[in-house]
Amino acid sequence: MEPIAVLFAKQSAQGISSQAHQFPNLYQLASQTTGDFMKLRSSPPSPFGRKVKIAAKILGLYDQITVENSDTKDPDDSLRQQNPLGKIPILILDNGEAIYDSRVIIDYLDEIAEKSVIPACGAARRQAQTLHSLADGIMDASILIVYESRLRPENERSQDWVDYQTEKVDRAMIWLEDNCPSMENGINIGHIALACALGYRDLRFSSHWRDSHPKLASWLDEFEAKIPAFEQTKLNPDAS
Repeated sequence: MEPIAVLFAKQSAQGISSQAHQFPNLYQLASQTTGDFMKLRSSPPSPFGRKVKIAAKILGLYDQITVENSDTKDPDDSLRQQNPLGKIPILILDNGEAIYDSRVIIDYLDEIAEKSVIPACGAARRQAQTLHSLADGIMDASILIVYESRLRPENERSQDWVDYQTEKVDRAMIWLEDNCPSMENGINIGHIALACALGYRDLRFSSHWRDSHPKLASWLDEFEAKIPAFEQTKLNPDAS
């Protein structure tokens, strides 16, 4: 796929410059970045980074992105200048602008792509974004559980805190088991986020959730069969 700025340039050369007046915001965006030099700061285990990668692949933009690994624990990593919060993922545009977090990045990619993973309006958009939020919540809680054991000294760890986060995940997984989202109308950002959340559970908590959530496990298998990018972005637990 040609970068959007190139497409606009071709249209202008053909005397169709009215596009710039009809869509001024998009034209301004296209003139600022061709997308050829976007850089994604992330880490292979990050489910939020994986969400961006899968969305970029579906949108046909991944070949315009260079992925650069980051270490959020390293005080000298430049990501702390790119995002004052020191969090990933971050997308660096070719004009040097840094955008974050994953939701903002995907919204931007969806805006410049010819395809879309975010429904335009109405119930479809609300449902996709609500599922997106639920899946992000599973990821957030799961990461906090991992951090509690990996980053906090053993004598400072709180089982109450771990239980609190675990209960969030359990409630969400039970609800999703009873309300598996349909993919018959195509894949949207809610599906992508849910697949990444479940993939992170596989990565960090083995696959025990599958036994107690068979419908959800079948859903993930179906998603993986539909979306090659899921397998392409999978991280071996031994490498994490």
